[in-house]
Amino acid sequence: MYRTHNNGGLRAANIGETVTLSGWVQKSRDKGFMIWVDLRDRYGITQLIFDEERTPKDVMESARDLGREFVVQVTGEVIERESKNPKMPTGDIEILVKELKVLNSSRTPPFTIETETDGGEDLRMKYRYLDIRRNPVKEKLIFRHKVTIAVRNYLSEQGFIEVETPYLIKSTPEGARDFVVPSRMNEGQFYALPQSPQTFKQLLMVGGMDKYFQIVKCFRDEDLRADRQPEFTQIDCEMAFVEQEDILNVFEGLTKFLLKEINGVEINKFPRMTYDEAMARYGNDKPDIRFGMEFGELNEVAQHKGFNVFNNADLVVGIAIPGGAQYTRKEIDKLIDWVKRPQVGALGMVYVKCNEDGTYKSSVDKFYDDQDLAKWAEKTGAKPGDLICVLSGESQKTRAQLSALRMEMAERLGLRKADEFAPLWVVDFPLLEWDEETERYHAMHHPFTSPKPGQLEMLDSDPGAVKANAYDLVLNGNEIGGGSIRIFDSETQSTMFDHLGFTKEEAQAQFGFLMEAFKYGAPPHGGIAFGLDRLVAILGGQETIRDFIAFPKNNAGRDVMIDAPATIDDAQLKELNLKVTL
Repeated sequence: MYRTHNNGGLRAANIGETVTLSGWVQKSRDKGFMIWVDLRDRYGITQLIFDEERTPKDVMESARDLGREFVVQVTGEVIERESKNPKMPTGDIEILVKELKVLNSSRTPPFTIETETDGGEDLRMKYRYLDIRRNPVKEKLIFRHKVTIAVRNYLSEQGFIEVETPYLIKSTPEGARDFVVPSRMNEGQFYALPQSPQTFKQLLMVGGMDKYFQIVKCFRDEDLRADRQPEFTQIDCEMAFVEQEDILNVFEGLTKFLLKEINGVEINKFPRMTYDEAMARYGNDKPDIRFGMEFGELNEVAQHKGFNVFNNADLVVGIAIPGGAQYTRKEIDKLIDWVKRPQVGALGMVYVKCNEDGTYKSSVDKFYDDQDLAKWAEKTGAKPGDLICVLSGESQKTRAQLSALRMEMAERLGLRKADEFAPLWVVDFPLLEWDEETERYHAMHHPFTSPKPGQLEMLDSDPGAVKANAYDLVLNGNEIGGGSIRIFDSETQSTMFDHLGFTKEEAQAQFGFLMEAFKYGAPPHGGIAFGLDRLVAILGGQETIRDFIAFPKNNAGRDVMIDAPATIDDAQLKELNLKVTL
């Protein structure tokens, strides 16, 4: 038996017991006649004491040779600790060691295995297995486990069945780039790793499974960000014989359950907002509604006043920064520089200080008087003491730029509080979006999304105006889930493929199996998929997903620990009928 207790479990009630513990040496303090060792495992830390008067001589000598991260087993008596540590659960006791066995020695680790470490991110990624021993990472992985178990429990109680779907599938042209896998037995042909189990979960509905879910790995070969990995995990769900309202109700329930179960927070409000309203009020389709700073459109009160920058713009729009009137000119200039960065892309910014006495001071006083600027304040909801920031230009770009500024200012002002949660449903997305590069429409979500009832006929006359029967669940400015009511008859699906530019032959080659299945009595169905990595991070009070993944990739999509991706040898290439040209 390697241990009778773990290193977080012993208390004063155990004093007098003989116990066996195992774990890693966190640190050692040698005072000559006495040695203290902190022994760590997943459950906590217990202090060991080696005493010349009470510990066997050979055990004492072995204790002097212990290094950091040695794996050891000890047996001894639980005694009362003279200098108690109220910050440790085991701080009332220590183990007077009588037997010591080194199970494995360790090199000196490249960084300290403590809550506050001296290791940089790249170094910790290379030695991720050591990083996982640190409390911040260990606790995030345990937190992820708790969320996952809660999801499974909730969905199971709601009658959902977990079904596994294939990882080796067919590549499809829609969406992000696929990771492809060569088939040795089928020369010149390739599998793709799934970006989602979309078509399979629809086929499960045709198969009568009714309520399906799966916590599943998905893969996208795309550029990476802090909240994106080439492989990620989805909570994938589908239901038959449902309308949009049914799905929203079930997954509002899941979100409420998780917030209560994991965070102890009760949320009853799940406001709904159309895509068009979200873009007009916040400049993006996943707005953070924990704070205000809503957009105020200023075209009618700012144009035709002699200021050509505004006169020539498609959109003039502003937000009010709470308390911003106190900013110095130098601070405002830095803000202007911030929006002019390439990552944001604005050409400049107009500002208005709303003074406490009801007057205004702006960077465009030459063109606008206080009466004009009072109208700007009304449109943006600015109060005395606020700063109005105004951007202008092409509508879509300007909204995105102002949205970036809004989020940055909220961060600076401490308005994005990790312990506050504000969910929001965004509905009625455009079904299609125009791609300038390919000069054709693409599905905004995916080609299996149904148009809103009664709008199918508009695909011929005004395809850009057709709304999708789709919905996203947003939490604290992050999309945590998205889905739609699906097309479930082959004729409508064929029409959709036509409008997406597929020839009949291409549609048949790519998705013929799905349209064939629809001819055998497909039920009305719809679903949703949550990004588990992102959901866990937000519930954990963060937006960066990497620490909530056991073995993440870096920003270049590499696993620096195992050095992947890597080349394969010529024999493997030959066996796969592949030739690599550099």
